Amino acid sequence: MERKTVISDCMSCVWDCGIKVTLEDGKMVKVEGLPEHPVSKGYICPRGEYLPEFVYSPDRIKYPMRRVNNTWERLSWEEALDYAAEKLGKIKEQYGAKSLAIFCGSMGVENIEVAGFAQRFKSAYGTPNLLSVENVCYRARIMARQMTFGRYPMDYPPDARCIVLWGHNPDGSKGILAEMIRDKAKKRVLDLITIDPKRTELAELGLHLAIRPGTDGALGLAMLNVIINEGLYDKEFVEGYTIGFEELKAHVQQYTPEWASEITWVSASDIKATARIFAQTKPACIVQGINTLDQHVNGFQLSRLLSILQIITGNVDKPGTWVTIPFLRMTDLRLPMDIKPIGADQYPLFYSFWGRVSPYGIATLFPQAALESKPYPVRGAIVAAANPVVSFPEANKFIEAFKSMDFMMAIDLFMTETAEMADLVLPACTFMEKDAISYVHGVVHGEPFAMYHHKVVEPVGESKPDWWIWTQLARRLGLGEYFPWNTDEEVMDHLLAPSGIGEELKADPMGKYFNKQDYYAYEKKKILTPSGKIEIYSKTMEDAGLDPLPKYVEPAQSPISTPELAKEYPLIMISGARRQAFTHTQMRHVPHLRALEPEPFVEMHPATAARAGVKDGERVKLSTRNGSIKLRVKEEPRLMPGVVSVPHGWAGDANVNLLTDMEVRDPVTGYPDFKVLQCKVEAV
Repeated sequence: MERKTVISDCMSCVWDCGIKVTLEDGKMVKVEGLPEHPVSKGYICPRGEYLPEFVYSPDRIKYPMRRVNNTWERLSWEEALDYAAEKLGKIKEQYGAKSLAIFCGSMGVENIEVAGFAQRFKSAYGTPNLLSVENVCYRARIMARQMTFGRYPMDYPPDARCIVLWGHNPDGSKGILAEMIRDKAKKRVLDLITIDPKRTELAELGLHLAIRPGTDGALGLAMLNVIINEGLYDKEFVEGYTIGFEELKAHVQQYTPEWASEITWVSASDIKATARIFAQTKPACIVQGINTLDQHVNGFQLSRLLSILQIITGNVDKPGTWVTIPFLRMTDLRLPMDIKPIGADQYPLFYSFWGRVSPYGIATLFPQAALESKPYPVRGAIVAAANPVVSFPEANKFIEAFKSMDFMMAIDLFMTETAEMADLVLPACTFMEKDAISYVHGVVHGEPFAMYHHKVVEPVGESKPDWWIWTQLARRLGLGEYFPWNTDEEVMDHLLAPSGIGEELKADPMGKYFNKQDYYAYEKKKILTPSGKIEIYSKTMEDAGLDPLPKYVEPAQSPISTPELAKEYPLIMISGARRQAFTHTQMRHVPHLRALEPEPFVEMHPATAARAGVKDGERVKLSTRNGSIKLRVKEEPRLMPGVVSVPHGWAGDANVNLLTDMEVRDPVTGYPDFKVLQCKVEAV
């Protein structure tokens, strides 16, 4: 038996932790953390530990399959690609190129090759409609920070003396950060503030504000009121580098701590204490939850609000604050296109501002285009690295929309709930079975660090890299001039060509810091906003008919905004809390991970359960005005009374997105309001 160890990294989520893989006769048998890795420093979560079960799962799609009379027929790759090209050619001929929608999911966005080739194919084919998870995840904060700073600074808390976990529980989603916080707290070099309806384990290490879900804007505005009125803001930074402070000062006078206390259920004294600690403990860093604040009716403005808190306290581009990092120069695989995608007219800033054009359409408008031909018919769909019938709101509409397609094809590792609806399914490789570039460290860790991810094992069955699938399909459609690559190495060399360090990365299994954090960038470089200043007051927003300063917006469903609805549905539902065992809809078939989370549950305080007449462990029906699902109760005394928390990513009658809807959207980004809905719980 040949046994060897390979250094690599885990790309099962955005954090890209370093791993040490043990192979026996070319097959993965063990995965461990990599202590020498400069970023993850040996950390590994259960998803990384059980990668062999994921890669070698008996549920993997191993060869192309076509649906014939509701059964699956095995095809060769030649047959499958010819069939797909024929169908896509007919759709283009009959309805026009923009009648094709391409979905690219979370793992696609986080994998440069997957996302890049989907974007390249859509433009080569001629459709503007890349309907990505970006329409519901993370891009809102990128846009908000770009519109405020002219660039995208990232929270970088290792050197912080004060960390605010705002709607964020790193134990569930970013273990590296959780370990760092615990270490700093143990050494008594950290003031930790946690803002969350649930008293998480990390919240025990500092000040915890149990906030009514959806009222974070009121809290942030009241903190600004205290910081400004008590003169705790950084006058030199504000006067030297910002515009709009005087307008902000006048604006926040109405948002007193006493006003906010009534709305948020946080005491005025705690609001004042939080504002003072944050403003006076330097450096300070707000670490925002991945989607907890984005997926609200006012999510874009919430991200702007957190930016302004960092700005007026001077916590910008200094160690332990929000930091600008140089990005690795790579080839942009996108092709020029001047046709606007679905939703560009309704949400023009999401599509473009200051000449920065997004390649993404508004995915939540797909059902309307498919079922009502508005603004035009969408008759074909390619879904890659995504499972939208589980992960998007108002799931039944997406199911209905995909059923209506003339042709639908899925590129995936597993037969997901979305793939089950396809006419053709093509098997993709896992990241362990192909070359890739690991670079999301820069986007989420604030680290100018990259790795060349070499293929670790041979692909299972007939599975292929995503770039190969897109390339072969494009060639059959007569688009081969845009897809000249034939090997993983050619693709990676092309992507890394502008970096100047491609060969160094390829030769170094540990990866490479290619630059340093760009501290004090505002002193050294032009601020890339129209005013040349950091824009507290946004003229861009004002010109678009939107609020130039963040204001408080009550959740679309609440005892205040919809009192009659709250009588029938008296509880507040939050959804999507992260669990270490899974990445979104993925990995629920991995035995060891499923053992950690064998079934979905609804968390509620014991008092909430008692009022609903249910007990711990009982199955219940959880309902909103949009539908109902069945889950088991988990009593959780750490969760504030009157609130229930439901995980996302489960399918069938446990899919929380059967309860959500798309009636309310953020006016800037079109993000749906996933997070705060009125609900009720009943015994089954």
